[in-house]
Amino acid sequence: MSPDSGPIHIARGRGGEVDVEGSLDAFAGQILLRAGFLFEPSLRGHWIRLPFDMGRDWENERSTWAAEMLTAARYAVHLDPGLDTRPTPLVTSSGPDRTPPAMPPQRTTTTARRP
Repeated sequence: MSPDSGPIHIARGRGGEVDVEGSLDAFAGQILLRAGFLFEPSLRGHWIRLPFDMGRDWENERSTWAAEMLTAARYAVHLDPGLDTRPTPLVTSSGPDRTPPAMPPQRTTTTARRP
């Protein structure tokens, strides 16, 4: 997966665990490891999840941190709203969304002409 492919989903599962779905490249995997996610082998590849019994606050903070790091690396991320600890939800964009800065009013000076 590259930052231009499908989104990475971070959500709380039916059993209360926080896991990640989506195809990941090595860099995205390293970001998730840094955020505290575990890679457990399974029949379908890897089950990527946070450790159990660390508390919902800890899980929410780690999930938000992972989503922020992945977004900073320009990956498309879908973070379950119940995991987001920031006051405003995470919004991903495909590029910088900048408006041009406002130009300050220009001062005009008048000079007196001498006859």
